Amino acid sequence: MTQSGSGQSSGQSSDGMSMKMTDLQDLYVEQLQDVYSAEQQLTQALQQMAQAASDPQLSQAFQMHLQQTQQHIQRLQQIFQDLGQQPGGKTCKAMQGIVAEGQETIKEKATPAVRDAALIAAAQRAEHYEISAYGTLRTYAEILGRQQDVDLLRSTEDEEKATDQKLTGLARGINMEAMNQ
Repeated sequence: MTQSGSGQSSGQSSDGMSMKMTDLQDLYVEQLQDVYSAEQQLTQALQQMAQAASDPQLSQAFQMHLQQTQQHIQRLQQIFQDLGQQPGGKTCKAMQGIVAEGQETIKEKATPAVRDAALIAAAQRAEHYEISAYGTLRTYAEILGRQQDVDLLRSTEDEEKATDQKLTGLARGINMEAMNQ
């Protein structure tokens, strides 16, 4: 693929392709933009999943994670501000796919427990993507000597791991219920 030589400061060429990255700092910003997009997409998906869940504890877990996701977005905005960069300009295609699969799950004709089990599976896919993304970003921030970013990214990564563990705990009971339907 050829890159446009427009030199736009947004990090995007006129055809929407990313500009050439020359160092780890450029990659760090690009990956931050990607996870920012992922979090934005997840806010809408979590609202839908909370409404679709029949188990009250699962619905509450999705609502709680929605609140955390809003905090994650604020942390990312703080990092972007400190970097003098804009958070937009990139769409996380991986999260688009994960969210699309979750939306298909919501539309499936399934018993409540089976739908809830499928919602947990979709949510855990998103969690694992985020855990991976934040771990990578934290490592980049460490290498770049951005300790404040490291602390913010570690907090988010830890929250993502805790949410994944909570979903695993809920899945134990819900999966058994789904098996017995």
